[in-house]
Amino acid sequence: MEQVDCIIAGAGVTGLAIARRLAAQGLDTLILEAADAIGTETSSRNSEVIHAGIYYPQGSLKARLCVAGRDMLYRYCADRSIPHRRCGKLIVATDETQEPVLATIRANAAACGVGDLRSLCAMEAQALEPALHCTAALLSLSTGIVDSHGLMLALLGDAEESGAMLSLNTRIVSGRVEAGRIVLRTIDTASGEQFEIAASRLINAAGLGATALAGSLEGFGRQFVPTLRYAKGNYFSVVGRAPFSHLVYPVPEPGGLGVHLTLDLAGTARFGPDVEWTDTLDYRVDPARGERFYAAIRKYWPDLADDSLQAAYSGIRPKLSGPGEANSDFVIQDAATHGIDGLVNLFGIESPGLTSGLAIADQVARILTPATR
Repeated sequence: MEQVDCIIAGAGVTGLAIARRLAAQGLDTLILEAADAIGTETSSRNSEVIHAGIYYPQGSLKARLCVAGRDMLYRYCADRSIPHRRCGKLIVATDETQEPVLATIRANAAACGVGDLRSLCAMEAQALEPALHCTAALLSLSTGIVDSHGLMLALLGDAEESGAMLSLNTRIVSGRVEAGRIVLRTIDTASGEQFEIAASRLINAAGLGATALAGSLEGFGRQFVPTLRYAKGNYFSVVGRAPFSHLVYPVPEPGGLGVHLTLDLAGTARFGPDVEWTDTLDYRVDPARGERFYAAIRKYWPDLADDSLQAAYSGIRPKLSGPGEANSDFVIQDAATHGIDGLVNLFGIESPGLTSGLAIADQVARILTPATR
């Protein structure tokens, strides 16, 4: 049986960032990915936004890791020439009853260490975006966008340069906790060949599959496995070019941040995500859902033309809270909780996971290699 220092389950942004961090410390690191490419699920099916850290509860992991990860990500993108742009975001109230929500958002952001929000009246916001309708807005100067695939390629390149290895088409079937190590049984999804591999450290960064992986480990208490909910977000793009240079977000809604306007690096506008609770990993987008988008978008862009939206793509967020429940925090679960040395489970790594990835990697490294504290 082969044995390595570290196995990382999942080659999304978070898993790759952790692999880069641990391999750089000289640990023999293996990344196992069930798909045939890196980042095919949550990491590539999102808005590609670098979040400022505005909405999350003060003191939460999401708030702390988003703010730290944002600054790390901007520096990393600049150092590694990863396409990105600090374009800014407008959070808009579309009627006067929503304006107190903007004040609450600004106060929460300041408490979390985001001090660059500016309050704008309608005229000031429309001076930035003439096509925008609002009664008031907040301008977030530190919000941006990033090429998520370019980011993942850079993280993988750094990890491999430090000696990490990537094994694609490798699904973890089950595992067991033995004295001083964790043994995983895997299957090559292309050939059907099965093999076992052991590690003194296992980082469960499997995203949508993280709870299933944890639950398959013999010797791991099931009471430590939370219930995972799938929140599907559908995106629509607009035919032609939208007249916006900033991202535009309405005030948040239950389960998400509303049907917002984001831009890719080519300037193409995308709208979404909505919130569709589901039990299956089905990424098909029902074009009929687009009809619900028009009313939401026209609250802040009244000139959106009829029949101008087309189905683009969808993503599924691994949420630890369900409909009507308060949004859950990230869970970074280690031996202090479950009692198994070397095992770190990452549960509920949804938005702002892409922004927080480098900071999450630092925290995992501090857990697994105490000398880095």
